Amino acid sequence: MVLLSGGMDSATTLAIARSRGHPVVTLSVQYGQRHQRELRSARALSRHFGAREALEVVVPLGKISPSALTTPGARVPKDRRSLSRAASTIPSTYVPARNTILLGLALAVAETRRAEAIYLGVNAVDYSGYPDCRPAFLSAFGRLARLATARGVEGRGSPTIEAPLLHRTKTEIVRWGERLRVPWKLTWSCYEGGRRPCGHCDSCRLREKGFREAGVADPLVDPPKRARR
Repeated sequence: MVLLSGGMDSATTLAIARSRGHPVVTLSVQYGQRHQRELRSARALSRHFGAREALEVVVPLGKISPSALTTPGARVPKDRRSLSRAASTIPSTYVPARNTILLGLALAVAETRRAEAIYLGVNAVDYSGYPDCRPAFLSAFGRLARLATARGVEGRGSPTIEAPLLHRTKTEIVRWGERLRVPWKLTWSCYEGGRRPCGHCDSCRLREKGFREAGVADPLVDPPKRARR
């Protein structure tokens, strides 16, 4: 069971799950985010990696969890001076309880599909800024899964929570994704919609840093080199 947003982290996580020989079910959530671009990426990635089932549900979090990502007209922070300093505070793009709700949905899918694990793409760059991306949160949710499922109560084993990128930087994620042949051109990270990434939001800047430090061209930004005649 893979929570798939359509971004580079969840795409790499999906590739990791597949590389371990798991047949996968993906779950993508339309939660009221600013655009649908990442959901189109999630659909394309599910097809590319041969997901056994690709689920998509609508949960309008904007009505209960206002955020720069869910409130129409809200300003997304751009060109902040220090990404490391930005990661030490909770940004306006944090959607209250989003990961708790998404993991709850994933848990329901995992139990009904008898999945052994729930994979999600949270990582070390995020968890210092978002409270529901921290190791302590994931550990607590793992305990909840054992208490809140029939399988856990009956001793048949509840799904484990797998976050293989938790302690990885964006650079390490790009390199791992390269080894697993993640199709970066199918992914989307920008908080804005449109035909091209804005290049200025935190997500775009973190992505750019990861690709640059890994020495890999980002197909969404860098034009392909023409072959010499």
